[in-house]
Amino acid sequence: MLTSSPAPSRAPSYAAVLRTPHAARPFAAALLGRLSYGIAPLSLLLALKAATGSYSVAGGAMALFGVASVSLSPARAALIDRYGPRRVLPPMAGLYAALLAVIALATWNPGAPALLLGGLSTAAGACTPPLGPVMRALWSSLVPDRELLQRAYSLDGVAEELMYVTAPLLVGIVVTFTVPAAGVLAGAVLVFVGAAGLATSPAVPRARTGQPRAGAPGAPRLRLHGIVDLRNAVLVTAGVGLCLGALDLLVVAFTERLHQAAAVSWVLAALSAGSAVGGLAYGAVRWRSSSRARLPVVAAALGAALLAAGISPHLYVLAALVAVAGLFVAPALTTAYLIADESVDAARRTQAGAWVNTAFNAGSAGGTAAVGLMVDRLPLALCFALAAAPALLCAAAVARGGARRRRTAKPSGAKGPDAVGGV
Repeated sequence: MLTSSPAPSRAPSYAAVLRTPHAARPFAAALLGRLSYGIAPLSLLLALKAATGSYSVAGGAMALFGVASVSLSPARAALIDRYGPRRVLPPMAGLYAALLAVIALATWNPGAPALLLGGLSTAAGACTPPLGPVMRALWSSLVPDRELLQRAYSLDGVAEELMYVTAPLLVGIVVTFTVPAAGVLAGAVLVFVGAAGLATSPAVPRARTGQPRAGAPGAPRLRLHGIVDLRNAVLVTAGVGLCLGALDLLVVAFTERLHQAAAVSWVLAALSAGSAVGGLAYGAVRWRSSSRARLPVVAAALGAALLAAGISPHLYVLAALVAVAGLFVAPALTTAYLIADESVDAARRTQAGAWVNTAFNAGSAGGTAAVGLMVDRLPLALCFALAAAPALLCAAAVARGGARRRRTAKPSGAKGPDAVGGV
C-alpha cells in the first residue's frame, strides 16, 4: 500500500541534502559535467551533418557513438569500482574530451572523411565517463540515512532532467553565433572540468569506496543473474526507457497529423515539467512501503497514462496526459537507483547504478527505433498502446515475481539467495 507515513518528526528537507558535509562541490561538478551529455551529442549530430552534408553519415556516426557509450557503460563503471574515481575518472574524461576536441576540429570545416568521423565517434562513445553513477554512489556514502538518500536521489534526478532541458537551448545559442563544432568543443571542456572537480572533491575517498568479499581480487564485475532485486530494477527501467523513447516520436506524429508540428516542444516540455514536479514530490514523502513494492506501481502508472494519451481527442488533452505520465518518470528512476544501491555492497555501487542507467538509455534508443517502424503502418492510438506495453508488462512481471517470493519467503532472520552483495 503506497501511503505516506504520519511520522511525528519533520522529514529532512532538500536543503538538508545540500547541507550534507562535502556534498555541494561534487554535486555541482557532476552536474556541470553532465551538462555536456546534453550539449555534446546534439552539437555532434549538427557538426557531422554540416561537415559531411549527409544525414545518413551523421545518423550512422551518432548510432556508433550511442552504441559504444551504452554497451560499455557497465565496463567503465567496473573500472571505477575496482580502482576508485580518483584514479579512473580524470584519464577517462580526459580521453573523452580529447576525442571530442579532435572531432570538433575535424568538423569545423566541411570535407572530413566519413570513415574517420565514424571511428572517432565510436572511440569517444566508448570513453564516456559515468558521472551519474559515480555521483549516485557518492550520495550513498555521504548520506547514510535512507530517507535522506531518497531525497538526494530525487534532487539529483530532477537537476539532471533540468540539465537536459537546458542543453538544447544552449546549443541553439551556440549555432546561432558560430559553427556546431563549437558546441562539441564546449561539451569537451564541460565534461573534463566537471569530472576533474568531482574526482578531486574531498568527498571522494582516495581508495575505492568498498571492500570486496574475502578472496575476491579488486571489485569483481557485477552479474545481474544472481541479484533478483537489481535485475528487476533494470528490467522495469528498460521498460520505462522504451516507453519514453517511443513517446518522443509519437508526439511528433500526433502534432503533425493535427498540422501543429510546432507544438511538439510544448508537449515534451510538459513531460519534463511533470517529471520535475513528480520527482520533488516523491522524494519529499515518507513511504511506508519498500522501494521494491513501489517500483512496479509507479511504472504501471506511467504506462497507463501513455495508454490514455493515445486516445486524446485534442492537443491540450495529450499535453495534460503526457504531463501526468511525467509525474512518474523521476519517481521510477529514483526508486530503481535506490534498489540498485540496496542490492549490492559498497564495492559495486557504481556498477549497479550504471546497469540501471544503461537499461534506461538502451530502452530509450530501442523504443525510438521500434516506433519508427510502426508509426506509418499502424493507427496512432495502437502505437501509443504498444509503446505503453513495456512499462505495464515489466511492472506486472516484477509485481508477480515479488508476490511469489513473499509466498515462498524463508522465516524471519533467514537470508535468501539475493542478499546484499550477491553475484
